[in-house]
Amino acid sequence: MRRLGCKAACVKRYRQIRYWCQDESRIGLITLWARKLTAQGIQPVGIEQWCFDYLWLYGLVEPRSGDSFFAEFSHVDGVCFQQYLDWFAQAHPKQLHLIQLDNGRWHIWSELNIPDNIILIFQPPYSPQVNPIERLWKEIKKYLKWELFDNLDRLRCKLSQVLSGLTRSAIASITGWDFILDALFVANI
Repeated sequence: MRRLGCKAACVKRYRQIRYWCQDESRIGLITLWARKLTAQGIQPVGIEQWCFDYLWLYGLVEPRSGDSFFAEFSHVDGVCFQQYLDWFAQAHPKQLHLIQLDNGRWHIWSELNIPDNIILIFQPPYSPQVNPIERLWKEIKKYLKWELFDNLDRLRCKLSQVLSGLTRSAIASITGWDFILDALFVANI
């Protein structure tokens, strides 16, 4: 039988309930295009590369506080997602975490063992627009537009700079949608 996480009976043993949004994003060496300003009638020029090496960035953000938790993996599957959840649960053991996520097959893997302090909340299928972390991926990728990286290590270095430059207040302003914050306030979370 698949364990779905903490039930109402165990909610009382945690000091705080926190709401998070989770997703994964593929980031690679292929050049990300963006608009460029040029004079009228002048075709924009940009150097691009077609290298298909990439990494996967797993992310969790808390829209209310702007807290985040990121980890890099080489691919997405149930084993990687299990490891990610375990790391997150160990990093925040004293709180109960409600995590909104999509219906990726690795999120519903039959052997997934959800830690006791995590409850997964699945958003409707084919609706990435309801997950605030999608806006954060766009913001992160803005800093990678027209960048050329020789290898994944250089991409990791730039990605680390971008992530460390994102303050909690910046993340909260990008992901803290009014209707979510209002619902959390009403629910006293």
